[in-house]
Amino acid sequence: MNYDDENEDGYFDGNLNEELERFEKSLTGEPLGFMDSDTLEAIIDHFLIQGNYTKANLCAEIGMQQFPFISMFTLRKAQAISANGQLKEALNLLSQLEKSGNTSCEHFLTKASIFSQLRDTKTAIKYFTEALNVAEPEDKDEIFVDLAMEYEAARDFKNAVRILRQALELNPNNEVAIYELAFCYDQMEDFDSAIKCYSDFINENPYSFTAWYNLGNAYSKSENFEKAIWAYDYCLIINEDFSPAYFNLGNAYLSEEKYLLSIQNFEKCIELDGEDGLTLCYLGECNEQLGNLEEAKRFYYKSLELMPELSDAWLGLGIVKDLEGDVQGAIGFIEKAISFDAFNPGYIHVLAGALEKTEDLDLADETYLKALSMDPNNDEILTDYINFLVKNENYKLAKDFLENVVTENDVIALVRDLHLFAVSYIYFQVEEAFNLLIHAQVEDSELTKDIISLYPSLLNDPKIVNLLSN
Repeated sequence: MNYDDENEDGYFDGNLNEELERFEKSLTGEPLGFMDSDTLEAIIDHFLIQGNYTKANLCAEIGMQQFPFISMFTLRKAQAISANGQLKEALNLLSQLEKSGNTSCEHFLTKASIFSQLRDTKTAIKYFTEALNVAEPEDKDEIFVDLAMEYEAARDFKNAVRILRQALELNPNNEVAIYELAFCYDQMEDFDSAIKCYSDFINENPYSFTAWYNLGNAYSKSENFEKAIWAYDYCLIINEDFSPAYFNLGNAYLSEEKYLLSIQNFEKCIELDGEDGLTLCYLGECNEQLGNLEEAKRFYYKSLELMPELSDAWLGLGIVKDLEGDVQGAIGFIEKAISFDAFNPGYIHVLAGALEKTEDLDLADETYLKALSMDPNNDEILTDYINFLVKNENYKLAKDFLENVVTENDVIALVRDLHLFAVSYIYFQVEEAFNLLIHAQVEDSELTKDIISLYPSLLNDPKIVNLLSN
């Protein structure tokens, strides 16, 4: 809800402070005397903007008594009491105004806001639409955003996107609309449309740093990190102090394994915003990847000082301990991470890898299977589990397991077939399994080479080497 603060600004230039003081004294029993309607409206708007809805309501009641013919005071009372949770009473006041023919854009917006609070999305949408029909052109983009948020509440992201694009047509600088558009595309997981939308928008508004930022986010989510870096760089050329872009740029470089560049951007983020647990955690990960284990631990511990329940930092400490050869210490930290995020298959996967280095192979097996049950389409977990079985000479179990993997995921199907070929061909001399390799090579030659490289003995077979070279 927007309150008209123009009067307030004007009165502050004059004597609103004095009038506010006079009104405050009247609440303790001193006579208020006469106040004109403009002064009362300015005082009410002041209290509404300050969030002091009880005093706004009291002042609105005075206005209703002294100026019963001015509908604005009834509207302001409805706004004040609805903000205090008296929604039905506020709707009754608005109905009285409607019966007397006193409606306006602000009236419809107030009613829409109340129905939104009541979670009656359908009716809220109706009144936001009514408000649009009578709104001044310069106010419409904000109303479009409110309307879009109601569609978001109904999880109708397609209509929300349509409305938000209308808002941006009216006001390309409406940053809320830009961010809400990003949220909708994210919820729809339609990153290609997001990229096209922001690219089209940038063609018309090349200096919108928020559009460049959201374009970078869309590229990141589609895992095109090279393009994401390009977009974040343009965002920072326009606004060099926009810390979220440095943070996401650091993440993009981290995904591209460009750890020194990642560190530079995370450090810039801290320079602008101060130390943050998540940023420190990522600095720990960068140093971990660079082999700077002591520095990595330092950042992970600093991260946990600020965010003691940050599971990624506990996991990072576990990985560092594992790299240092302290497997039992690693398991303790990894289990601590899982205690804060029990349904993260990545954490369970890391725990399985650590348990594999202990003598408790049955628990490692159980943990790998748990990770796979949580994320059956994760080819890395599948590959590590089969490698675990093969390393421990459980060839038949590996073959039987692979033969029972049923999936509609093309990547998982190829990974399954490649491991099944390798296990069947090496350990059971099943010549017919070669057909699995031929099919996989046709479908994805790079993936085929990656999986076959895990079985070095296969690269001594001229027939296989010849097939992979084609």
